This record gives sequence, structure tokens and C-alpha cells, in this order.
Amino acid sequence: MTKMTTSGTRLKRGVRLFEQKHSLTGMRIALTGKYLLLCLIALVVSIALPNDAWSQHSSSSSQNNSSDDYTLRVNTNLVILSATVVNHNNALVSGLDKVDFHVFEDRAPQQIKYFSHEDLPVTVGLVVDNSGSMGPKRADVIAAALSFARSSNPQDQIFVVNFNDGVSFGLPAKIPFTDRQDQLQLALSAITAIGQTSLYDGIAAALDHLKQGNRDKKVLILISDGGDNASKHSLAQVIDMAKRSSAIIYAIGIFDERDGDQNPGVLKQFAKETGGEAFFPESSKETASICERIAHDIRNQYTLTYVPAISKQDGGYRIIDVKVSAPGHGRLSVRTRAGYSLPLAPPAIESKGNRP
Repeated sequence: MTKMTTSGTRLKRGVRLFEQKHSLTGMRIALTGKYLLLCLIALVVSIALPNDAWSQHSSSSSQNNSSDDYTLRVNTNLVILSATVVNHNNALVSGLDKVDFHVFEDRAPQQIKYFSHEDLPVTVGLVVDNSGSMGPKRADVIAAALSFARSSNPQDQIFVVNFNDGVSFGLPAKIPFTDRQDQLQLALSAITAIGQTSLYDGIAAALDHLKQGNRDKKVLILISDGGDNASKHSLAQVIDMAKRSSAIIYAIGIFDERDGDQNPGVLKQFAKETGGEAFFPESSKETASICERIAHDIRNQYTLTYVPAISKQDGGYRIIDVKVSAPGHGRLSVRTRAGYSLPLAPPAIESKGNRP
């Protein structure tokens, strides 16, 4: 029994370190339960490692790691997608199977390796505009954010990023995430709505903070008018950050007719690139119902995993298209990431062995 417990502990720590040290091509897998976790590890290892590589790694690990911190050193282009399926009435569709989905990358069909439909906990950032134009709407925004938290998975990790002239985190420094309503309310109320708008800096800070979360799915809820007049980051820089992250961004546009900086197109762009959705309520009072809908959307997504047929790391952008059709469901639409940016392969290192 002791040996089995030790092995299980090493496995969990190994997976944790694997997730931290290896980027899985822009998206990370979302699994629950010991059985699915073991299946994923078996899948990744079978894809990435030949038999002799695994033997070599096992031998070197036993020599170099005397502690329980066991690291899986795997390099693979595993692509994981979170997909939302809706019908012609824009209602969520559940009960679909793996055979109902078809994934294309740069128009080439891909083989789905793993498929699931589960309510998984997520790491969520509430990114809230607190510039001067948002002052009259703050009460509605805070109420909406709390409605989202109440409708979410109880195991979600939530944090708050407030932005106006600058960017600040709503929670105390020693509390990176919370699921408590009282702490979230204080975090959302911790700043006065005044000054200009550093939207891009706020999103950049939130994308970076998401990396500290240990939930497999990452989400940002952005509440803003889309305008920016104070950021150090450019729109292009932050869009690129979003493409390279695993985050899904949902945007809620709240506008003031007297504010000339509003930009709904920016909100739509962040949502489209990351597989989220942009909402534009007629009144800030509608924000609460929208946040509840987003929470429901997150909890009803499908997870699709594939290994690209072409795995060359050329630094380019790969376009993803997912189609779904199932008898008896009518016309269905899928919302997922528009694509992902590949890293450049490391340059080849010339061997400096013995020469004649």
C-alpha cells in the first residue's frame, strides 16, 4: 500500500510539473478523475516518446532524482480545444459524441485523439474597466460579476483585475484566487471609477496572472467599452499574447454615448481569437443575466484533443475550424479558438565531437 501511495503522489507531482514546464501548443487539457488523467498521460507518452527514449529517461531519472519530485520530460504538439456547440436558436447543445465532430487545421482534417464533455473547474479573471465613464454603471457591474461567481463551478479559482489609468489586482497580495463572495465584492469595490483607460495593460496583466492558477481551463471575463487611451502595451501585442495563451475571453461591452473612445470591434476581436463571445447589452442592468449565461456556457463545453498532421514548428499561425453535425439536432454551430501561433523550433546545434 505504501508503494502504491508513493507512486500516485509522484504521478500527480509529475503531471503538475509537466503542465508548468511544457506548453501544449497554446491550449491545455481539461480532465478530471484519476482514470482520465492516466489515459491522457498514456496518450501523450505514446505520441511523444519511442520505447528506447522512455527507457533512457527512466534510467536517468532514477539516477538524478532521489526526491518525490518526478518530472515527465515530454515534447509534443498536442492541441486541446474547448468548444461550445449551439443550435439555430443559439441554445447550448449537449449529448454529442466524438464522431459528431470534425476538426480541420489549415483546411487539413485532423484525427481527434481525446474527447470529453464535463463540468470542469476553471481559473477565471474578472477584468473590469474602472475609468471615469464607468462610474454610473459600477453597481450593476459588481452585481453581475457576483452573479457569475454564484453560477460557476464551486471549485473555480477567481481573481479580479481593475484598470483605469493603471492596473491593480483587487484581492490582497497573499490571496491570488478566491471563491468567496465577500472577498470578491471587496476586490471589485477596491478602486474608484476615475481617470483614463488602460484596457490592453489590464488584459496583459490578467493573462499573466492566469498562469498561477492550477485549473486546467483558463477564462477571462472582460467588462469594458473597448476603448484604450493609457496603455503601455499595444493592441497587437496583447492580441498576440491572447493567441499564445490557453485563455478563453468573454467580453461584455458597456457603452456611454458621451464617450468617444468606445471600441466594440476590439472586444469582438479578443473573443473571436480565443473562442469566447462578445455581448453588447442595451443597459448595464442586463449584465448580470449575461454573466450567468457565460458561466453556463463554460460549464457545458466539449474538450477535443488532436496532434497536428503537420508538426513543423515554423513560428506561423495555424487556422482551426471545427464542424459538428448530428442527426436530429438540425443546424449546429461551434465556437472555439480561431487558431494558434506555433513557436519557432530551436536552432540545430552542431556537434563538436572528436574530429580527425
